[in-house]
Amino acid sequence: MNKNGPVVIIEDDDDDQAILKEVFENLGYPNEVIFFSDGLEALKYLHQTEALPFLILSDINMPKLDGFALRQKLKSDAALQLKCIPYLFFSTAATQKAVVDAYSLSVQGFFVKQSSIAEIEATIFAIMDIGSDVLHLIILLTFKTYKQNQVSENRDGKLFACRCR
Repeated sequence: MNKNGPVVIIEDDDDDQAILKEVFENLGYPNEVIFFSDGLEALKYLHQTEALPFLILSDINMPKLDGFALRQKLKSDAALQLKCIPYLFFSTAATQKAVVDAYSLSVQGFFVKQSSIAEIEATIFAIMDIGSDVLHLIILLTFKTYKQNQVSENRDGKLFACRCR
């Protein structure tokens, strides 16, 4: 994992891209942020680039190649697997089925896209600052087989997930 590498964001909504761009600028991370509107564009980039991204932050519902199909392609590509790029979903599609499907694809996180910029900023901060060491640990653990996925709701009724090993 390259903590200084680019952050690859796959998001088809222009407004969401603008919000995420603003959030990253506000937080002042030195990482280059690269946006793609669909999974196919991102896949082409990941095959062609020499850069080692810090992480991939992907929406689920996108044209051409959705987030689940992209994750499956990355998992089945030996060259991309060797890059050990953390893959996180950042989506409004936070159904229990989506979370379980995501973790069955060995993603490193599933985050619900909040409605306010302040909430999105807090989530990105958690991913980039607090989560960087945790992501490194999770990447090491992704090569182990996990026994089950657990999906729960917190006190606010928002879905969150944790992987049980």
